[in-house]
Amino acid sequence: MRVTNSILAAAPVAFTLFNAVAAAPPAYEAAKLSTSTSRSASHSTSHSTSHSTSHSTSHSTSHSTSKSSSRSSTKTTKSSSRSSSTPTPKTSSKSSTLVTSVSFSSSVPATTSVATSASTVVSSSTSSVAPTSTSSAVSTATSSATSSTTIPIPSPTTVVNSTTCGGQTYVYEELAGYGFIASDARDKLGDTIGGIGSSIALDGSSWQQLASGSYTGQLYAIPDRGWNTQGTVNYQNRVHKIQITLTLDESATVDSPSAPNLQMEYVDTILFTDPAGTPVTGLDADVRGPYLTFPSIPFDLPSVHFQGDGFGKDGPGGQRVVMDGEGLFLGHDGSFWVSDEYGPYIYHFSATGSMIGAIRPPDAIIPLRNSSESFSADSPPIYDPSLAPIPTDNPTGRDNNQGFEGLTTNPDGTRLYVLLQSATNQDGGPSNKNSRNSRFLIYDITTPQPTYLSEYVVSLARTVSSDSSSKIARQSEIHYVSDTQFMVLARDSGEGRGQGPDATTSVYRHVDIFDISAATDIKGARADCSTCSIATSKGVLNSTITAAQYCPWLDFNVNSQLNRFGVHNGGADDAGLLNEKWESMALLPVNPGSNDEEFFLLSLSDNDFITQNGYLNSGAFQYSDASGYDLLNQALVFRVRLPSGSTPLVS
Repeated sequence: MRVTNSILAAAPVAFTLFNAVAAAPPAYEAAKLSTSTSRSASHSTSHSTSHSTSHSTSHSTSHSTSKSSSRSSTKTTKSSSRSSSTPTPKTSSKSSTLVTSVSFSSSVPATTSVATSASTVVSSSTSSVAPTSTSSAVSTATSSATSSTTIPIPSPTTVVNSTTCGGQTYVYEELAGYGFIASDARDKLGDTIGGIGSSIALDGSSWQQLASGSYTGQLYAIPDRGWNTQGTVNYQNRVHKIQITLTLDESATVDSPSAPNLQMEYVDTILFTDPAGTPVTGLDADVRGPYLTFPSIPFDLPSVHFQGDGFGKDGPGGQRVVMDGEGLFLGHDGSFWVSDEYGPYIYHFSATGSMIGAIRPPDAIIPLRNSSESFSADSPPIYDPSLAPIPTDNPTGRDNNQGFEGLTTNPDGTRLYVLLQSATNQDGGPSNKNSRNSRFLIYDITTPQPTYLSEYVVSLARTVSSDSSSKIARQSEIHYVSDTQFMVLARDSGEGRGQGPDATTSVYRHVDIFDISAATDIKGARADCSTCSIATSKGVLNSTITAAQYCPWLDFNVNSQLNRFGVHNGGADDAGLLNEKWESMALLPVNPGSNDEEFFLLSLSDNDFITQNGYLNSGAFQYSDASGYDLLNQALVFRVRLPSGSTPLVS
């Protein structure tokens, strides 16, 4: 059974600026435009790794990769000891759709030899419960067959891996797609489109399969706080509307990879304002209050007094609510719920972008300096780097830039679930390796002012599971599967495109599962006061608390899958290298209208607005990132199978 969370507001007028597939970024080698043609091939690769993870419980996940483009039982075993250059991705299309795409070649790291796996579903074991120019063109893609249909898509004959968590089995079948938006594409205001992987949500009612076999739907994406690698700026927070079209290429192989087959077409932008109609900004909050208050909201909101235009030039200055948006879901009434890192708060915006409500978390999560509220995240503005807090790290509350990264809801839209990126500072947060015990909160959002219901601990994974001193894979997003089980996107940091030629290999970039069914509800005076802790400063969880069960699952970094779409983890620091930050998830039904458990899992990267041709402030502020990079807004599409009988959020 599947329940769809639909957005009911009328769709904005389309405003097309680019075709993400058609725009060829300068970094691509041998880039060329070509009209898609269909082709078929038979090829199979399989990678098998058996591993176990000790994470407050004994848990093992079996790993296998196999690809048969013909989907038949006849497979060709392929040992892929690869050269340094990826074959030029092919193009593919359906007869009813004209797609302009980019063909390119890029260096990729050598992959290990692989062996054919004959199993339809790999074995898995059950965990026991334990505590200027816009470099884009007007879209050339048109869908002549616009009527909704359902064309049965056969399941892959083999899978990459599966995991069982709390008796429920999750299967990663294959990588099904890749696409991107150019680093210097611009929205209707003239501002660079960046950071859109911070969080995404699908209008579930829009998702359909065309007569051609392609899929299409409307996606909402929030940038975080704007370009900030050299200081925060007075960027008005917003949500973008993007039309996505996915055309499967079942013949994609490592030696004959697919061209980008996920098209992302910009449609519109909705700007966020506070209850009085003043723009909400990405600038860091003032180190100390008083902060802004509004009659409709029963507490103060993190805010900033800024100088000039907030970009370093002349202007009237002012005071604005600040927000670093990191989580998003759509209300049934067309509204937007957004979680942020500064407060960390959760904000509720109308369909037109006006703030209509907010949630302030328990005092244990509110940052304090010198015994007073201090919402600064030590991210001074570009016009005055001296505006840094003292002390830099707040002793209690969320750590700097480690606020509410994960946000989701149930299909009925009656509950809100939110997860800190890592532990609060009093629970071990300032030190990465001690920051694993994150707090997970649940609210009833059927009441005018949401009601705080419960709180649990999610002990995050270590990047090297066998090494208790390794860093924590801090989380970047969550997604509802059931009342007790949730997907969580957890990753390492400092590795990937844009981090330099010596930092290209990520070791942990996962969608994992956590289960709260046997976890301790810690809500109450002993956990939620401003000085309350649930773990030691070394990150050791209190013995009276049982954390959620945590189960590793889908690994982004499997090169035998990535290489089928011309991208890679590790190796050359080229445009095919995956970006560092992957921070969003959305589920898209493989068979729309059916009640099966097969989904596409869409994830977008956060490129931090890094480009050499950037524009903000309605195009008046031009910038070139000091890194010298142009980072694509990358997207990956995984094909997965969720537990039988699942009723996940199709957001």
